[in-house]
Amino acid sequence: MTEYEVLRVFCGPDGEYGNELGIVRDGATVATEAERQAFARKLGFSETVFIDAPERGVIDIYTPTLRLPFAGHPCVGAAWLLDVPALITQAGVVRTRTDGEFTWIAAQAEWAPPRTLRQYDTAAEVDTLAVPEPGEWIYAWAWRDESAGEIRARAFPGRDDGIVEDEATGAAALLLTASLGRPLRISQGRGSQIVTAPQPNRLIEVGGRVRQETKLKP
Repeated sequence: MTEYEVLRVFCGPDGEYGNELGIVRDGATVATEAERQAFARKLGFSETVFIDAPERGVIDIYTPTLRLPFAGHPCVGAAWLLDVPALITQAGVVRTRTDGEFTWIAAQAEWAPPRTLRQYDTAAEVDTLAVPEPGEWIYAWAWRDESAGEIRARAFPGRDDGIVEDEATGAAALLLTASLGRPLRISQGRGSQIVTAPQPNRLIEVGGRVRQETKLKP
């Protein structure tokens, strides 16, 4: 039986909410890409991470239906768990750091999978959106307080894989930060919080709170 752990990434100030993340610490127990895809589908989280070299931060990321070169909340979760200065993903080297209650990653916007960033006039409009039909990955957002950089957002993956809405999505937050060119505090889903900041050399930092749920065997 393959052991895995469950983290919640981008929790709110009270430690609640956040996006569930499955992590297999011993990636060798699920060796092939086909086996990893099947395992990620079985777990059913929006993403699952397989750790291939914990001392070097080598990770491999899957949704229930596809392998991702980079994704935000899996990298933040893995950075929190491994406590290494960098992660090695298929997309490139992701810098990491911790700052009090927040764990941060730094990555380039072009590493993030494509997302449709759809702005609405008010946060109330975002709150009342219905889940769209599958087909387009939509990050719906509106200013809650533009002067303070506060945003209300919801994320609809549109993949037809059982994940109709992501509670917290670091890659989409990264893309939005690159588009707006300023630090953001994003309230997403039911109560998750994501913080971001542009950095030199086209990097974007994405940070949040992480807590451990449990260790399980499927």
